[in-house]
Amino acid sequence: MESITVNTHGSSYDVHIGEGAYHLFGTKYHEFIRSFDQVVVLTDETVASIHLDLLLQELKPIARQLSVKRIPAGEKAKTIENFYDCQTFLLEQNCTRKSVIVAFGGGACGDLAGFVASTFMRGIPFIQCPTTILAHDSAVGGKTAINHEDGKNMIGTFYQPAAVIYDVRVLTTLSEQEVRSGMAEVIKHALISNPDWLDELMGISSFDDMTMVELKRHLAYGIAVKAAIVEEDEREQSVRKYLNFGHTYGHAIEAAGGYGSITHGEAVMLGMVYELIASERFGNVQKGFTDQFIDYAKHLGYPFPTINRLPFVELLKYMEKDKKASFGAVQFALLDQVGKPFLQVIDADELERLDREFRDRVGETK
Repeated sequence: MESITVNTHGSSYDVHIGEGAYHLFGTKYHEFIRSFDQVVVLTDETVASIHLDLLLQELKPIARQLSVKRIPAGEKAKTIENFYDCQTFLLEQNCTRKSVIVAFGGGACGDLAGFVASTFMRGIPFIQCPTTILAHDSAVGGKTAINHEDGKNMIGTFYQPAAVIYDVRVLTTLSEQEVRSGMAEVIKHALISNPDWLDELMGISSFDDMTMVELKRHLAYGIAVKAAIVEEDEREQSVRKYLNFGHTYGHAIEAAGGYGSITHGEAVMLGMVYELIASERFGNVQKGFTDQFIDYAKHLGYPFPTINRLPFVELLKYMEKDKKASFGAVQFALLDQVGKPFLQVIDADELERLDREFRDRVGETK
């Protein structure tokens, strides 16, 4: 079992990664769970159908009272209607400020559950139990949110979990697409932090070739990168913006295409290629490296043809509403070189030129 401590201005918590991590509910977190009048599990309905018993067998013996609320899988969960429905459920269960939420699912489930926890009776504790590779990123750092039709994650809070318990046994049932989606965030962490680690990742010809030991190591590296950045900048005033590499263009793809039409990680991978091209213009990334990265991403099956049905004008509309935009300009996290991110404001005309080059370089047209 590996543990990483995240220290922020207002809190400190541990991230535990390993097989059998849910056993910690009965050991390390036994007294913590017993201190609450109710434990409410908010769970992705798909995850619940496969793995819920694995979690409940650890919680049932120690929870004073336990209830389960199933929510839709994926980005469909992150709506104002589902947020309200969860709040209603907590009230119907007679939850109080001495209740705790356990988020059991992927990144979308964790985002919604964290937002519910941060706002119910002005805030109750919650524990993240991520069940996807992608959620190694979103479960750490305290960003919670739901989506708005005009933009992704536009309604939310910064609210740190009490703990992150990451039992990797649940990762064995992920689909090929979910593995691909999650590994995009792992690759992002390498791009902004460590060229040697990136070289190792780019040496993987198929994600199926990874052993669980290797996957755990990559997940721990990614969590450590994020934890260090969050400790320095919890509320995204400076260096935490580096974690958005690939996300400004990627979020626009998600929103313009309709949430759920492409996975978050797949959209981020396309966004990283776009932002690597921008990094050639504003940083010192070499064209040869970007082309190599494009070949790598295509080989691994990332869906570049998605961009065919999304005209630039639609993407621009969402980029200009991005949370990182200010005073009418769009701010991007770019790379001076691998491991050295920086921030750059880019105007609309340049964004369109970069979009044309992106489509040309990946072999797609408007």
